[in-house]
Amino acid sequence: MDYVHWIFLAIYIVVIIMVMVRVLMDNRQPAKTMAWMLVLTFIPMLGIILYFFFGQTTRKERKIWQYSIDQLTKRSMLEFVEQKRLHLPDEYRMLIKLFMNQNWALPFKNNETEIYTSGYEFFPSLLMEIGKAEHHIHLDSFIISDDPLGQIVADALIDKARQGVEVRVIYDDVGSWKTKNRFFDRMRAEGVEVHAFMPVRFPVFTSKVNYRNHRKICVIDGEVGFIGGMNIAMRYVKGTGKLAWRDTHVKITGAAVYGLQRAFLVDWFFVSQVLITDRSYYPASIVGENDCIVQIVTSSPTSLWPEIEQGYVRILASARHYVYMETPYFLPTEPILFAMRTAALSGVDIRLMIPYETDTKIVEWASRSYVMATVKAGVKVYLYKEGFNHSKLLVTDDTMATIGSTNVDFRSFENDFESNAFFYDKDVALQVKAIFLKDQEECVVLEDVRNLTHRSFLQRLWESMVRLLSPLL
Repeated sequence: MDYVHWIFLAIYIVVIIMVMVRVLMDNRQPAKTMAWMLVLTFIPMLGIILYFFFGQTTRKERKIWQYSIDQLTKRSMLEFVEQKRLHLPDEYRMLIKLFMNQNWALPFKNNETEIYTSGYEFFPSLLMEIGKAEHHIHLDSFIISDDPLGQIVADALIDKARQGVEVRVIYDDVGSWKTKNRFFDRMRAEGVEVHAFMPVRFPVFTSKVNYRNHRKICVIDGEVGFIGGMNIAMRYVKGTGKLAWRDTHVKITGAAVYGLQRAFLVDWFFVSQVLITDRSYYPASIVGENDCIVQIVTSSPTSLWPEIEQGYVRILASARHYVYMETPYFLPTEPILFAMRTAALSGVDIRLMIPYETDTKIVEWASRSYVMATVKAGVKVYLYKEGFNHSKLLVTDDTMATIGSTNVDFRSFENDFESNAFFYDKDVALQVKAIFLKDQEECVVLEDVRNLTHRSFLQRLWESMVRLLSPLL
């Protein structure tokens, strides 16, 4: 029976070669291709399983029908062309056009904003706006936890559904894996339309487990919207010290809510195959004339281009004075790392804020070599110690800022469905700058942390080995 083993080995080798050819033909970044080649070569059997679950690319697969995007864009386009006296800032005209050309992310003026830096500020505001809803509530969240806060939000949504308000909820099936089905079934039983994003059920969709909806969007009556980094979970309103979660979210009132609405309705068509384009979901703006321009930009593994990554590169390349960034995970793609180092070496004040300790040790290890590479180029790195800083924000030159769900890592730029609001407004930029500087007071400078700057050879070797997996994390 020894020949059986040889047959099995031959089949295995053929499968490995076929998978490697598939990886090569995807034409990904060389670093990511090499990472998968190493996994397939040196981790027998498990490597193929990992590729099946986490490695298959969807960028070439248009899982969201182009027809739905075209229809939803036509509606928001009508509102865009009706804007009067829209003046795009000269220094960001090319950035705005970049986003428009990628996926019709349209800039809208006449907006008001309110920024929240803790759950104690954000969730009361969210619940208040839900309570005022008269026509519809659209909620899209990576995590909706079955905890006291999740129960309060669910009760508020059920109450509005009983009043005849249309309530639609999208949650990510993997992000919310700890939340039992009965939590969502209770909402469904009360008239709330609830869908899981790309549910993972073996064998259907199993190979797409790596591509998740990381967005955090809420739209109320098409007039008020929320976007940022906070999920629906108690972690944002409890805990002190290392247990505290620090995050940033923003409420937008005005015309830019059309962009949030379009983002949600594209996702809704994805999960329900129901196309919603009625004008009632795009009401007239309730905000008076002003020059606060906001652009809602989404990115996903189904897009032809990595939209938000390209935007970040453009911002870093065109910055004149400074770029301040906060991200909970720092595993930058090569274009981002190159842009950061180039800007810093050009004399631009580049500051990067990351947590002193993350919630994922392997990501923390993998990120250290990247962090050190930026420091060598003159990037100032700050480690936030008052809890886990989960914020995803960027501000540059006192004139432009962005807040959203996008981390500075491979996963956000390449694998996840993300959304960010880009603000072309001095007042908003100065608010975000003030938030960064306040957070900076709770940080230590990387150079002052001896256990990071004076690591042993074995520590550095381990970090370099883990870095090889960073495109897969």
